[in-house]
Amino acid sequence: MLRRILALVAASFALQAHAAELSGRPNLLIIIADDLNYRDLGVTGNRDVKTPRIDAFARESMHLRGMFTPSPTCSPSRHALYTGLFPIRSGAYPNHTMVDPGTKSVFTHLNATGYRTALLGKQHIQPKESFPFENLGGNADDAAALGGFMTRNPAQPWMAVLASNDPHSPWTRGPKDLYDPGKLTLPAWLHDNAETRAALAAYYAEISQFDVQVGAALDAIERAGQTKNTLVLLLSEQGAQMPGGGKWTLYDNGIRVSAFARWPGRIQAGSTSDALMQYVDVPPTFIAAAGGDPTKIDTGCPNPGGGAAGFDGRSFLDVLVGKSTRHRDYVFAQDTAVGVNGNKNPFPKRAVRDSRYKFIRNLAPENEWWIAGIHGSDVFKSWVRDSAQNPALAARLRSLSYRPAEELYDLQRDPSESENLATAPAHAAIKTRLSAELDAWMKQQGDRGLATELAAPSRQPRNAEPDTGATAGKKKGGKKKEK
Repeated sequence: MLRRILALVAASFALQAHAAELSGRPNLLIIIADDLNYRDLGVTGNRDVKTPRIDAFARESMHLRGMFTPSPTCSPSRHALYTGLFPIRSGAYPNHTMVDPGTKSVFTHLNATGYRTALLGKQHIQPKESFPFENLGGNADDAAALGGFMTRNPAQPWMAVLASNDPHSPWTRGPKDLYDPGKLTLPAWLHDNAETRAALAAYYAEISQFDVQVGAALDAIERAGQTKNTLVLLLSEQGAQMPGGGKWTLYDNGIRVSAFARWPGRIQAGSTSDALMQYVDVPPTFIAAAGGDPTKIDTGCPNPGGGAAGFDGRSFLDVLVGKSTRHRDYVFAQDTAVGVNGNKNPFPKRAVRDSRYKFIRNLAPENEWWIAGIHGSDVFKSWVRDSAQNPALAARLRSLSYRPAEELYDLQRDPSESENLATAPAHAAIKTRLSAELDAWMKQQGDRGLATELAAPSRQPRNAEPDTGATAGKKKGGKKKEK
């Protein structure tokens, strides 16, 4: 009798899921890592790291090789991902930040159209009123909670976020036996010594732990019978917390994102796109996929550049379904040092990038850029020790703390961004063009440069009210401190 009841329930879920599929309104899932360099997956060319579930998922997906975050720190990047607004316009531009009151998010917009929305794992966003999702808890390993949400009402479409805490430092989780520090191949931007190798092995173990979480989420979708009608977007967030690894920098190691999108029957499996796109483009894309018109959305956030209070982003749905190969001409990014734990000096950075060149403007080049999470780390200290006998390493260390007012890189010829062309006469026209684009973007965002940087503490809830821990990154077994 029990078997018959279970069979009837399963059949009912299958019929409801089929009805939802026929309705044309897909389920929507974002899976996001935490401080993962875009290069550090098996599928993106890292031969040491073990990510079998992500690699398999990538073969079923479109690889979005032109995806960028507008900020190389967790809280601003997540606010942008959920609101479709660049950080300075929404007010969420330092770390540990918040959007302006009244600002809406993709959760708000999809809830209004009949979707259920939820988030499992790391939040790091405020205020709650702007992000009205169902909280499935802080443990990203809890695939059962995600599965329960998916199957609660199979006839109703849903949108969910699985926000991992891996591989954010400290690197304490994952299958460490998979990685022998002495056998790793170090990327060129890392100095090779015992401390670096040990840290890299621990970081890789947490990437493998993230891979487990990805697999569990995909299995939950499969068990629910919802694979065909679910658009899954996998994102790596920003760069790793390693010297030269990218976090808190506007080089590609900091702002370029590994991104894969799967939607069976709509997105061609194993395809790739080099179209430039950003996190702010995700909410409009999800709304378009759900049958809405993202150009008519009121974000609740005024546009300093004038015009309607719409998204800063635009839907890239046409890229996903193969109708277009282009999206943006430029991507933009900013980084605010004030408000980061252990920051010494204001060091605002802005960047614009096209398909070949990147222009970075450092607005306080006279200051030392010093972040405790990088410069105060044991790895960095070991580099300082080794630099006493290594002049080339000493020069590298200096470049990690002192930057010129302007930087220009030809990413086609110099993907490591090591040859600054900002003063090269042959590239003057390119610099002028990119500088003008950056000026226009800053004006549209209401970005006042150094004045905006110095106002960063006013954008952090911890300076306005007691910190309840609502935005802290947590890991199973303890809290993960966000730098």
